[in-house]
Amino acid sequence: MASLAATAARHIDRPTLVAFGCIVVLLLLGALFEPAFLSPVYLVQQLQIASFLGVVATGVMLVILLGHIDLSIPWTIGIGGMMATGATGFLGPELGVALAIPFGILCGAGVGVINGLGVAYLRAPSMIFTLGMNAVAQGLMVWHTGGFAPQDRATGLMRELTVGHLVPGVPNPLLIWIILGAVTIFMLTRTTLGREIYAIVVCFIISGACAAATGVLLAGWANRSYQAMGDPYLLPTIAAVVLGGTNILGGRGRYIGTVAGVILITILQSMLSVIQPQRFFVPLGLEMPADTFRQVVFGVVIIGMLLIYGREKLVR
Repeated sequence: MASLAATAARHIDRPTLVAFGCIVVLLLLGALFEPAFLSPVYLVQQLQIASFLGVVATGVMLVILLGHIDLSIPWTIGIGGMMATGATGFLGPELGVALAIPFGILCGAGVGVINGLGVAYLRAPSMIFTLGMNAVAQGLMVWHTGGFAPQDRATGLMRELTVGHLVPGVPNPLLIWIILGAVTIFMLTRTTLGREIYAIVVCFIISGACAAATGVLLAGWANRSYQAMGDPYLLPTIAAVVLGGTNILGGRGRYIGTVAGVILITILQSMLSVIQPQRFFVPLGLEMPADTFRQVVFGVVIIGMLLIYGREKLVR
């Protein structure tokens, strides 16, 4: 029992405990406005929604651990979704349906290869290089679709991955996140790559693949791909990673903290949508759309965590 407690203590640090504590507080506050916030149905639904963010946050966390950042996430998600739903046009009807999911993820991994090579071998700043790659990906996808919404639909397997339940009571996206999380924790704690996490190219490939996988899941969820499908995920992803205690300047972080950050951000988004706190500013003449208000909240969270954990590393 003591050894189990010691093992848990090694994997749950103060930022992680704070994040889980905030989750409990948010749920209790939400229940004051809507009792359903504490219902099992609502909690499972929130975990299912969190799974999409959790998958992309997995890859982003690895990149941030290196002291870098991946700003190509939005359109890498788009590439994953659009290439998966459009695989039949590239690979033919039968092969396209069979390989739609790996094809979409492979395209995202290709973006990660370019990002990793640019940062590792060209010594380009990751913020600038990945932002440029995001613009390149956007241009390619707009060219691919002719500037219109893609007409391709998700395959049956893509739909099953997002709406099915391989394990009774556990949505498939949540099951995918659990498996991905277990692999990531094993890699970070038990493998040479995890102990020597300077393998820049590999981590950017994982980040690209995870982003593309999120695009595949989103396409299955909506039964279609669409332009800018990844735009809402950049700030929440970074916010979730830093909320979980991963130092935005690199070198420190635990995956369980990222899990806590993802769940916290998901519940926060849900609360902001239900409670709509921005309406309290209307009498002051400060009317703000809900989406804009959420972006402001995420930006404040990132800046705040940078000041807390970033300054701590610099002082040391």
